[in-house]
Amino acid sequence: MNDFENITVTEFYLTPFSTSRINEILIFIGFLFIYLLAVVGNLIIIVLICTAPQLHTPMYFFLCNLSSIDIIYVSAIVPKMLSIIITEDKTISFFGCLTQLYFFLFCAVAENNTLACMAYDRYVAVCSPLHYSLIMRKKVCFILATSNMVFSAVNSLMLTIMIATISFCYSDKINHFFCESRSLIALSFSDTTGREIVVFVEDICLIVFTFMLILTSYVRIISAILRMHSARGRLKAFTSCSSHIITVLLFYGPSTFVYLKPESKDSEKQDKILSMFYIAVVPMLNPFVYSLRNKEVLGAIRKLTKTIKQIPCC
Repeated sequence: MNDFENITVTEFYLTPFSTSRINEILIFIGFLFIYLLAVVGNLIIIVLICTAPQLHTPMYFFLCNLSSIDIIYVSAIVPKMLSIIITEDKTISFFGCLTQLYFFLFCAVAENNTLACMAYDRYVAVCSPLHYSLIMRKKVCFILATSNMVFSAVNSLMLTIMIATISFCYSDKINHFFCESRSLIALSFSDTTGREIVVFVEDICLIVFTFMLILTSYVRIISAILRMHSARGRLKAFTSCSSHIITVLLFYGPSTFVYLKPESKDSEKQDKILSMFYIAVVPMLNPFVYSLRNKEVLGAIRKLTKTIKQIPCC
């Protein structure tokens, strides 16, 4: 038995969809479009924030971080899924699977923490506007962003190593469209109770705890807005927070449902659909949420468009 348990696989087989070839092609076209929109949209946001002086503020600094994370997020998972659909080759190497898992965990944690930083920024801006420039200094923003990236990198590396040491001898077929921690743990023949507890605790700490911090911030923000005497001031304060609120709901809604609900075989297809939503659709929507609802971003887009038009063609 010990010899058998030491056997591991050198590659996995991803099983993203169980449908007809025509439907797979339609899915390919749809997600190729979503991927291109996500990458191009977030690149535009990054370029705007870097080039427009009026966007050199803490809020847009964290938005630039969020857009960078979203590009890595979709690029780590969607291209491989598209490759599987178009080539019908469902294999992924052991190292490739762990690499994909690492970047998925890194981006999930980094985006989670970035949303918390953005909530804190909005809390200070609305509840302590006179001290905003003093509290949200460039140095503070840099420390928050750097700490987030370092923590996300180390945490994701530890989880990836923990899962890499599992003996994958039960099966090599991952019932998902990417290498996800719980799907990989389910393949092991050995006792994985300890690892499952660690993953569950991680989900609780990173999703529930951070969401509660964001929720607490917005409870205080709403309370401060309601105390404002000026209707114009209330509208301005709410508008400055609305884009972030939408992004938080889009990110935490499906991810919370997927990772905190009880396991069941009937919910596997539902998990795939929800995973597609927060991995691909949300990164695509974020640039639109922050551009269409933000006068400063729209102004920067117009200014950049005019500058491009003024560049001579020859």
